[in-house]
Amino acid sequence: MNIFLTGGAGYIGSVAARVLLAEGHSVTIFDSLVTGHRAAVPDGARFTQGEVGDRKAVGKALAREKFDAVMHFAAFIEAGESMKNPGKYFRNNLANSLNLIEAAVGAGVRRFVLSSTAAVYASSDEPLAEESLLGPANVYGQTKLMIEQTLEWYRQIHGLRFAALRYFNAAGAIEGCGESHRPESHLIPLILQVPLGIRADVKIFGTDYSTPDGTCIRDYIHVRDLSSAHLLALESLDNNDRLIYNLGNGTGYSVREVIETARKVTGHEILAIESPRRPGDAPRLVASSDKIMRDLGWTPEFPDLVDIISSAWEWHRTHPNGY
Repeated sequence: MNIFLTGGAGYIGSVAARVLLAEGHSVTIFDSLVTGHRAAVPDGARFTQGEVGDRKAVGKALAREKFDAVMHFAAFIEAGESMKNPGKYFRNNLANSLNLIEAAVGAGVRRFVLSSTAAVYASSDEPLAEESLLGPANVYGQTKLMIEQTLEWYRQIHGLRFAALRYFNAAGAIEGCGESHRPESHLIPLILQVPLGIRADVKIFGTDYSTPDGTCIRDYIHVRDLSSAHLLALESLDNNDRLIYNLGNGTGYSVREVIETARKVTGHEILAIESPRRPGDAPRLVASSDKIMRDLGWTPEFPDLVDIISSAWEWHRTHPNGY
């Protein structure tokens, strides 16, 4: 297939592009490079620099050739920031996605795959299924839910087939491609900056949650496993007009457990500082992937947290300053 992929200079999008290319698909990456890195764009992918919010630029890029699908990874992703600057997230994530959806429909694209999030759900003590209660704890999750709802209306009105993949905490690395945000705000790379000597400690935001050790519990999924699931979902849109799947390992790890695992992987003592809660952090979010396993036969290749952090550590050791 010929794929138009937004956000392909970012972390998850660049890995997805590599997986698509390895499977023989053609990939055109459209990225503003506001948060992405040109060096992350894989060899073999065509690249256009542009803003998803620029309807004229997106339309022109989509009109250059016949695309079989759009895969949308371009979004702001910081839950905490979304609670401080909601307008930034509604404009970039929601309004710009609408631009892209309308441009895709106008160009005759029939398939759309959305990188969504388990943050669309309300916090739960049980693993989250697709039927679980929706209730975003932050604006970031709200924008992703609204994009999903927009896609549903465009499916009904224009026949746009779509898949939404809801996951939380992509982590790990593949050869030549890892996680590099500026500034960094994700837990695993922040932890790994301590043994690298980049920071003195890592913060634990909130130690009074109703969880076994008082810290937030999250699911972690290897970025390579996310990409394989996106590919399966894309291929399944030939026989389905609407797919919504959770992606996770079904096992939750507390912040303290992630830090302790990183200590074992790196062989370094990592100083952790307890800090007050941040707005927008749900106590527990763990995704059940039973449905996509049953429907599409997807299984994570790297479900163990040790393997996930080990792959991230290998990449960060050779790329301490990112790309």
